[in-house]
Amino acid sequence: MNKPFAVVLDASTSLCNKTGSWRTKRPEYITRLPPCNSACPAGENIQQWLYFAIEGKFFDAWKVMVERNPFPAVIGRVCYSMCEKACNRAITDGAVNINLLERSIGDLAIAKGWEFEKNANYPGKKILIIGAGPSGLSAAYFLKKLGHEVTIYDNHKKPGGMMRYGVPRYRLPNNVLDTEIKRIVNFGVKIICDKKIDDICAAIKEFDAVYIAVGASIALKPDVKIESGSNIVDAVGLFQKLENEDKDLPYLGQTVLVCGGGNTAIDAARSSLRLGAKNVKIIYRRTIDDMPANENEIGEALAEGIEILCLRTISKVDKNKIFVDKMNYDREASILSKSGELEILYADSVIFAIGQSVDKDMFSNIEGINVSENGVIEVDENMMTEIPGVFAGGDAISGKRTVTHAIAWGKKASNYIDAYLRSTKVTKPPKNEVITFKRLNVAYYTKNPRKNVFIPMDISFKEKDTSYSGKKIIEEASRCFSCGNCFHCDNCYGYCPDGTIIKHKDGSLEFNYDYCKGCGICASECPCGAIKMIEE
Repeated sequence: MNKPFAVVLDASTSLCNKTGSWRTKRPEYITRLPPCNSACPAGENIQQWLYFAIEGKFFDAWKVMVERNPFPAVIGRVCYSMCEKACNRAITDGAVNINLLERSIGDLAIAKGWEFEKNANYPGKKILIIGAGPSGLSAAYFLKKLGHEVTIYDNHKKPGGMMRYGVPRYRLPNNVLDTEIKRIVNFGVKIICDKKIDDICAAIKEFDAVYIAVGASIALKPDVKIESGSNIVDAVGLFQKLENEDKDLPYLGQTVLVCGGGNTAIDAARSSLRLGAKNVKIIYRRTIDDMPANENEIGEALAEGIEILCLRTISKVDKNKIFVDKMNYDREASILSKSGELEILYADSVIFAIGQSVDKDMFSNIEGINVSENGVIEVDENMMTEIPGVFAGGDAISGKRTVTHAIAWGKKASNYIDAYLRSTKVTKPPKNEVITFKRLNVAYYTKNPRKNVFIPMDISFKEKDTSYSGKKIIEEASRCFSCGNCFHCDNCYGYCPDGTIIKHKDGSLEFNYDYCKGCGICASECPCGAIKMIEE
């Protein structure tokens, strides 16, 4: 058997001889993209504001939030947590409760009266935004930050769009929404409600650019035979009546069927309970695993006693008699067909929540603004319609109809509009690689399972107070792995066998490659994956 081979260097040799020529790989400090940041539709710098939250610097954390999202308290309530689904900590002991942290810091901002910092305006242009929903308000905020004069027209009594008229109050109270909208008004954005635009072509003559953010507020009509005398309600109309506190709220009765599988269907079913219904069922044509609704919302609906009947579709409503076809579903082939088996259910009301569309009539006589068969406004790669200077975004052009996506569209539109007005082009910065769990060394993190907030059962329109206190914010934020970004733990400095890492007074580190052998210990011992071994 061969003896192990060893190279022995005396002390003077190891200190004086350069070892760089031994390497096949060299370590480099890099910044990788945290999966939470990557998954956020609004592009929030989540890891950065979590860092400030850990330090107890809540105002600094809020300032980072509102760089990319003017509605932290709203988003902390209504976002469907794409960031948490991507969180690397979910693999070990539960994702960081990012949503609740954002809500808590957003609520703190409301309590303390924090306002946006006004910047010195350059001689900006006049921009009209049609629609005061999340996309329109978001675009207005970012355009104002860029120095433009922004006016919003909205045909409702109050601003907010689907945040006000499409989200039940038990999820988003009016006082929270009103305060965050008022902050945008205080920033210098002008909002005029009860104002309908009949002639967009005339408006473009008065303004330098127009952004159409009307949302998708028209409920799709069901392809169902409905006999006269049947109590049919569309979910969007129900939410609008609830918000306007109409005295003539639709009578839903004791038994309600909701047709649909999205978040709107879940909200409609849970609202029905709060309006006095005792027996509420959701009819969905595929399986519960295929429902596009958020799984947490589905769970809460089931906990409240709502029944979900899958692989069914309504074919006919005859007063309180509902004819339901059972379905065959091949998920792999995505083939859905009627089984031929019929079921009859009985209900006092049927609520349809099968999707929404843009109000096509609004644009029927406007040449250059085209609405597709799918009910969205057609735009080019710069979000502009065929009319120069007229842009469209949010739910009006997107299939992903959430508040978070709408805010992202507003920010994106603001960049394209600003570039158009300045006669420049939008340049997208390169993205760092997203860091995966396998690149972390989680052995260095203390086990600290996610502690979910207990929410008492209360079937009412009153919101449940679940926000963290200041101490709890720090505790939960401290669970962040700081994926892909150095937090100066000095593991690399301590483990390097050759002392090749130079530590500067400001805490930054660099490699002395003359003496680095490329052993890779620094990279393997880095908890957050901020060191990468590069081929020489």
